[in-house]
Amino acid sequence: MRSTLSQELFKQIYDTQCLRPGDRVGVAVSGGADSVAMLLLLLDLGEKLGVVLRVVHFNHKLRGKASDLDEKFVAKLAAKHGLEFHAASVHVAQKAKKERANLEDTARRARYDYFHSLVESGALARIAVAHTADDQAETVLAHILRGTGLTGLGGIHPVTGSIIRPLLKIRRGELRVYLRAKKQKWREDATNRDTTRTRARIRRNLLPLIEKQFQPAVVEHLTTLADLAREDEAFLEAVAARRVAELVQKGGEGLRIAATDLLEPLTRAQEARALSKRLVRHIVKSLKPRSGQLGAGHVKAVLELARHGQSGASLPLPGGVEVRRERDALAFHAVGEKFASGTPSKAREFEYNIDLVHGPEEVRVPELGCVFRFRVIDWPGKRAETSRDGAVLDRDRLRFPLMMRNWRSGDRMRPLGHRSAHKLKRLLNEKHVSRWARDGWPVLTSGGILAWARGFHVAAEFAADERTRAGMVIAEEAL
Repeated sequence: MRSTLSQELFKQIYDTQCLRPGDRVGVAVSGGADSVAMLLLLLDLGEKLGVVLRVVHFNHKLRGKASDLDEKFVAKLAAKHGLEFHAASVHVAQKAKKERANLEDTARRARYDYFHSLVESGALARIAVAHTADDQAETVLAHILRGTGLTGLGGIHPVTGSIIRPLLKIRRGELRVYLRAKKQKWREDATNRDTTRTRARIRRNLLPLIEKQFQPAVVEHLTTLADLAREDEAFLEAVAARRVAELVQKGGEGLRIAATDLLEPLTRAQEARALSKRLVRHIVKSLKPRSGQLGAGHVKAVLELARHGQSGASLPLPGGVEVRRERDALAFHAVGEKFASGTPSKAREFEYNIDLVHGPEEVRVPELGCVFRFRVIDWPGKRAETSRDGAVLDRDRLRFPLMMRNWRSGDRMRPLGHRSAHKLKRLLNEKHVSRWARDGWPVLTSGGILAWARGFHVAAEFAADERTRAGMVIAEEAL
């Protein structure tokens, strides 16, 4: 048994190429049978792998004295084998209550945050976690019962960044036989028997029932299904990534895709439907500022917006993303805390005074990621320069203070060629500038009056004409 398990573990590590000689590997040991067995198996393979093992323990403080006894047990086990010991603790129940979050999700996030901190600090290169084939089968079944797609069928990944899971092909029962043969004790977590939890009911009731009455090899079959699903998922993600790179355009702080490109990313309709859904998920994942699960219903709603939505219609999506129909395209935008829907963020509000007394002026606007340059030229002597440099105003008609700022509700302007003044909001609408793109839209005021706005002719009352002797040129460049 010992030899077989060691060979299986080595094969899993070799196949995933997750460890290299000399790596400092943290073995996440809870005190339970699976993680204790993983530690001993890795110790057996230590010389063959050529890695440096260290023991890592995270105390969730969920079971009172029992949690502290788990930590002492693991510390003693590390000392017995002469291994460096890393430990941390968090009162997870208090944290979950404070954040109004699910207890299990909070525990998992706290645990992995600690693991990642050890890697980021340079103390460890990898963390080995003791998920088994049974854990994989339980995860896939849980996803199926909840409702899932190909991603959920992929279950637990053998390697996720710096986290490795070398026991995914080994059964839980085999590990216990191995420990008994070595006369190695372990700690039992009573919460694993709490059948009020879905995972515990799958473990104690559903899987044994399937094994006994339907398919004795159900665990092996479900782990194989997960392997195949991850392979297909990786392939389809690569296809989607290529199409996103080809079809999606960056604009401002969001992403934009033509509705027809989203609905027909490929020429064959049947293939296109699957890829369309994947494109939506790919775009949202690349934008969302916080966690949030994008469900099949959300994806369907986005495609319906692309298919039949009216211009201006929008949808909020999980993770702090909003999608809006803009004529023949969809614009995706991260809204988050700083971008409340429909409200310009404070980070895009700005005011900069312009002083031309000492020559050309340069105004850097980090809120927009650009710089505006102002300079006075002879007119009409250097008129030709304005064709490439930008807008030009009559210098002598300008009144101080001159100010570059973001546009505001109620701003009005009469661009050259218009018979009357209009609200800037209306002018932006006529140019089909989305409400996201117009956030922080720059304008220039002269004595409090709009003289210029990006994308429009200068205001008629400030425009250079045959009487102009000196012109002020405005040029915009990226920072």
